[in-house]
Amino acid sequence: MGLRGEISQRQRRFGEELQRLRMAAGLSAPEAGALVGMRSPAVSHTEAGRTGLNQERLAIWLDAYGCEDPVYRAKLADMGRRTGKGWWSEFADRVPLLALDLAEAEDSAALIDNYETFYLPGLLQLPAYAEAIYEGAHRDGKFDAEAEIDFRMNRQRILNDLPRRQFRFVIHETALRLRFPGDAVMRAQLTHLLEAAELPNVTIQVLPFAALKKPPHTGQFLLLDPGSEDLSTVVVDHPSRAEYLGDRYSIATYRRTFDQLSDLALPPVDTGRSPLALSSSRDSCGLIRHLLYLLQT
Repeated sequence: MGLRGEISQRQRRFGEELQRLRMAAGLSAPEAGALVGMRSPAVSHTEAGRTGLNQERLAIWLDAYGCEDPVYRAKLADMGRRTGKGWWSEFADRVPLLALDLAEAEDSAALIDNYETFYLPGLLQLPAYAEAIYEGAHRDGKFDAEAEIDFRMNRQRILNDLPRRQFRFVIHETALRLRFPGDAVMRAQLTHLLEAAELPNVTIQVLPFAALKKPPHTGQFLLLDPGSEDLSTVVVDHPSRAEYLGDRYSIATYRRTFDQLSDLALPPVDTGRSPLALSSSRDSCGLIRHLLYLLQT
């Protein structure tokens, strides 16, 4: 396949995995190329994500690299087979490339874990809430806010993709109490959280101010697991960019961090619990309903 233009995060990660496997096997680029009839520069382009790789050559490399995990092999093959096209393609040139990368990564994920501190998760935001965020952001004007909001709403369609995906959200209480969008929008947004929690593949927990033992993790992050832990991706959101981490250390660190945050958070929202049960113990549902009550006074 010929050289590509802009390299997507998926293409970059696919190439990085091939390079990691080759180096772990102790093979040079020329040696790997000889196995599949490729010259060393072509191997380098493939490992940089600039060119694709057909499934036959991939299988030969994985065999030579001693990769025997059938799940990992299948998921890596799927990563290399994908064209990068999806609903998000219609937004090309209308939203930042990092947004397109995120939508594609979410589309291939079987499990999405999301920790948020100051804002509610993008997958759970209402249009008016998202609009309030964009209105208050320092924007360069390159992309239209309406298109970016529309894009965010389209991302949420994966919530209804049952039973393929599971979602776990841990939201710091700060995000529930900030009232920058206005009380009416926050009332609608908190109600929407309770409604979203009724989906069988969605778990929502609140990390309260009163959480003990450890200080809260200061930065929001996403963990995207396609069904193979080794191919998971951590997305760390920074003010001006998103950082994608795929190395084993980062994946293990953020997985451990999310599990700790989940353990410290209140029990998940369960809108079906009886009023007596809600009053006898603190949980995420009770806290959200309490904040809804405060917004009505």
